[in-house]
This record gives sequence, structure tokens and C-alpha cells, in this order.
Amino acid sequence: MLNPEFIKMLDGLGPDYARLSAELEKGVPEVSVRLNQRKPGATPCGLTGPFDRVPWCYGGLYLPERPVFTLDPELHQGRYYVQDASSMCMWLVVNELNEKLGGGELRLLDACAAPGGKTLCAADALDYGSLVVANEYDFRRAEVLRENVIKWGASPMSMVTRGDTARFSRVGELFDIVLVDAPCSGEGMMRKDAVAREQWTPSLVRECVERQREILLNVWSALRPGGYLVYSTCTFNMLENERNVEWFIGETGAESVPSVVAGMPGVLPSLLSGVEAARFVPGHVRGEGLFVSVLHKPGDLAGKPLKIKMTKKGAGRRAQRIASAVTPAQLKEVTSWLNTHDVVIETVTNNKGETSIVALPAGHAQFIASQRDNLDIILQGTPLAEVKGKNLIPSHPLAMSGLLTADAFPAAEVDCETALHYLRGESVTLAETTPRGFVLLTYCGQPLGFVKNLGNRANNLYPSSWRILRQL
Repeated sequence: MLNPEFIKMLDGLGPDYARLSAELEKGVPEVSVRLNQRKPGATPCGLTGPFDRVPWCYGGLYLPERPVFTLDPELHQGRYYVQDASSMCMWLVVNELNEKLGGGELRLLDACAAPGGKTLCAADALDYGSLVVANEYDFRRAEVLRENVIKWGASPMSMVTRGDTARFSRVGELFDIVLVDAPCSGEGMMRKDAVAREQWTPSLVRECVERQREILLNVWSALRPGGYLVYSTCTFNMLENERNVEWFIGETGAESVPSVVAGMPGVLPSLLSGVEAARFVPGHVRGEGLFVSVLHKPGDLAGKPLKIKMTKKGAGRRAQRIASAVTPAQLKEVTSWLNTHDVVIETVTNNKGETSIVALPAGHAQFIASQRDNLDIILQGTPLAEVKGKNLIPSHPLAMSGLLTADAFPAAEVDCETALHYLRGESVTLAETTPRGFVLLTYCGQPLGFVKNLGNRANNLYPSSWRILRQL
């Protein structure tokens, strides 16, 4: 049951919300996915359509039913992502801002990014060569974010960090676009989430407002003059939405600007004069509740060149990473695996003494190095290999990234059953003709991951923390 105070609040939003409480209690949520254009040809769970398309997102599809996604290898290959259709609007929002800013190598911060659906939308909407920094406060959710970025193949132009957004208040004006999908009272998820219905109280709303304002102020100083901040919540109330935006404009001088997404079919307008916004409301759109507002930071990007400050400590750490115990022959071998030279190869040694080789985007390598002292980075570019003495073990992110050249490793196509055994972390048996050593497994022609073929069996190199637990 919905909280009576919540129903009263909805009734006060106007005639467009008159049926919303009934929709939240009895309505059936839509099932939708977004296809990965980097990895074409996906057929989610074997469904072949035709499917209705999500009008505000390229590659967004509505499915007629909710299949068992966990047992579909294509999901784990990053060939599609299960995402609420309303949230997919971030693709259109960022695509429009990319055009306004002239494209090129932009930098975008997603400040509250887990589990990563909006991050992936943003990454796909930007021009090649742009960098997405995805941050998450909760450490466990940050690992899920990292996993989804890697599987999607977005790691070549991504960086994943974890921690409080207060860290970004100290980095300087470094980003062209900042996304704040703020932690909220979750009203927009009540149709599909019983916990959201049960936990709602007016005091929770007030707590969320304070936290949202803190996050907005933290990241505003990281946005370059002339850049854009996109604020979103999955709520309906005005306190967390229009009133928060109104307050923020008064505090910072931000300019509320219209977005093309507000003109999409069924999307409702702002409820407050002076605040441009788009409202996704169940019953009006085929998706869950979402509020989106775009704010412009006064100034001119072209008039203020980006300055990256490298601390002496940070510069020393970078030199130490490059000069780690990796031989020139090993670096040459790893480089030969790649289909691009538009990367900077570095070696990283963690606090356990384990060394790995990573590929950083060439246009952003200095930026990433400059932030190693400021941010807790858990993914920088694409990890290529782990160094074990004289041996190199190819990494799973490399298989997912799109950086791997076609003939770097022998490939073995597997069927669905074998793919699922692999994703469960079990050993697999390959054809006798399969070469010994490291082999790239493929499923439906796309990379699945690496094994080390010993002949009688193949050792599984799939990340242990990602293994599916559901029985086949």
C-alpha cells in the first residue's frame, strides 16, 4: 500500500498525476534493453522481435516479456544492457550537449554512476576520443559499475572511481559535462520496487534534498565555465526536483536550459516556472518515473583553456609505474595484441605487489595520471595483462574492449551450454585441434573471454567475482 501522505502529494501535482497512484500500485512495468552498437547482432535471450523501439534512445527496445537474462551469454558479453526505458533518455540528453559543445575529445563526469546504465548511455552519445569518469560512493556498487563498464567495452575511454563527491570539489574545473543522477526517495521506482513503497516518508524526502544539494555543490566546481550539468532523480515530488533546481540556480547563478528530451512523446513538462525540465511518468510513457533538468554554467569553454596540474608526487608515481619490472619484450608483445596505436601503455603495481599492464587513452593519459592522488581509481583505461614473472596473462577487460586485434590469440567458438559453464567459472573442454596456450572463446562470433588450453582441459580465466551462481 502507498503511504497516504505520498498519495496526497501526488494529488497536489495536478491533473496529469491523477491516475498515478493507481498505476504505481497495479501497473505492470515495461521490460526494456539497450543494444550495444559496438557489438552488433544481439538477440536478447533468443528473442527475435519485431520489437517496439524506445523513442528517445538509439538502440533501445521494449521486450514483450521478461526472460531469464542471467542465463544469456550475450548479456555477459556486453551485447545489450537491461535498463528502464525512461533512464535511456540520458543518451539523447548527452548527445544534444555533445553537439552544443562542438564534440571532439570532451570529458564527462557521472558523479553517482552505479550500476552504470546512464554512464553507458553517456559514453555512447559522445564522440570517439572523449573520456567518461564514472564515480560511485558505495564500494560494493562501485565494483558493479566497473564490471558493467568493462563488459560494455567502454573501458578504452573510461575511468571508474569510488568515494564521496566531495573529492571532486578539489580537482578544479576539469569537466565539460557533469551528470548527477542523485540518490533520492525512489518514488519513480515504486511500481517495481516494494522497498521503495515501504520506506517512503516525508522525512526521507527532506533527507534526500539535503544530500542532493551537497552533491550538486560538490561537483559544480569541477565543471568548466560554459559546460553543462544534468540533474536527474527517480522521484515525482517537487522538493527533490524543481525546488532543488530553483535553489541551486539561486546559489550558483546556473542557467536552466531546455532539452530536446522534453519534446518526446508522453514526456510531461516542468511544474515550476523558470525551471526547464522533463518528467517521465508511468501511464504517460512506457517506463518508470524520472525527472531530468539541464543547467548551464555561465562562461565560455573556448575562452578558458583546460589546465592539468600534475603534482610532483603524482608525476613521480607515474614515472615509477612506467619503470616497473616489465621487460621491453613483454611490452612489445602486449602492444602487438592491439588494433590501435591511439593509447599510452603503462604498468601499474598495486599494494599487493601485483603488476599489470594497462592502455590509457592517448588524449587523456596525462589527465588520468594527474588524478591518481586526488581520486580512488579502480579502473583506468583498459587492463591488458597481468605480469607473472616472465609470463603475461591476458585480461578479461582486453577481451571485452574492442582493442584486441583479430589474430592476437587463437579463437574457439563455443555453444550456449559451454558458454554458461565458462561463465560459472568451470573448466571447459575444447576441440583436440585447438592450439595450446591462451585461447579467446567466442560466442555467436563475439568475444566471451580467455582460457588457457592445456589439451585435456582449459583453465578458466573469467573473473571469479563475476561468475554466475544460478543453476543452468
